[in-house]
Amino acid sequence: MKVLSDFDLTNYNSYRIKSICKRAYFPETEGHVITFYKEIKSFVLLGSGHNVILSKEYYDSNFLIFNGNYQNVSIDENTGLVEAEAGITMLKLSELAHDKGLSGLEIFYDIPSSLGGAVVMNAGASGEEIKDVLIKVRYLDLEDMTIKEIERKDMDFEYRNSFFQRNTNKVILKGWLQLAKKDKTTIREKMELIKQQRWDKQPKEFPNAGSVFKRPKGYYVGAIIDELNLKGFTIGGAKISEKHGGFIINHNNAKGQDIIDIITEVKRRVMERFNVDLEVEQRVI
Repeated sequence: MKVLSDFDLTNYNSYRIKSICKRAYFPETEGHVITFYKEIKSFVLLGSGHNVILSKEYYDSNFLIFNGNYQNVSIDENTGLVEAEAGITMLKLSELAHDKGLSGLEIFYDIPSSLGGAVVMNAGASGEEIKDVLIKVRYLDLEDMTIKEIERKDMDFEYRNSFFQRNTNKVILKGWLQLAKKDKTTIREKMELIKQQRWDKQPKEFPNAGSVFKRPKGYYVGAIIDELNLKGFTIGGAKISEKHGGFIINHNNAKGQDIIDIITEVKRRVMERFNVDLEVEQRVI
């Protein structure tokens, strides 16, 4: 297992916030993951870094990182069964599925996440979610340090929520997905269409971590931000995107605290105007 001291996390979070951690661990095997949890008791778990806000410039902490590592995958193109480790990105997984002529992951082509993160958040778009193709998950239960498996029907999936988000002492190791055979050209066309639609609406040209807030019942976050004239609202190097009010961007060397301060102000104004308590979708570390 690779271990690096005073590790720069800038390229390991999608906001591209400059931050350093005391020590970073990069497991390559399931054995590495189990060994880490048995030996290291104080740490921060960081997946692909796409749905997080690093609030500190320096962490006197160990970080367990799944990003470019722990990503083995096997795909049976005849049955459509995919077995993949939690660290693989959904981008890579969707491309591998396309290469095998398997459909079901097209919407994840441009959703930045690891497989593990996608399951925890029940990631998705356009009415499709990871739960639609997931069969089961293998995980490490930190309560008794044993390996267990759980089927989809027992994961209590909800909108951007799951068994694993409610039980943070369960660490996803691997997932099994069931995909369907389809023409490669049709698969690619859907992948590119979804990507283009997102780029047309979202501020992909600036570092960001996707939608900041969960959609409140009866409202759309973007419309609320528009009504409050908050597009372009800036604190430090962070700004609410002029392209889509549901996104905060790093437009000038933002610190994590800049982003958190914007979130605090938006929540205050939305509560004051609409009596709605916006729920943050991103994880603050």
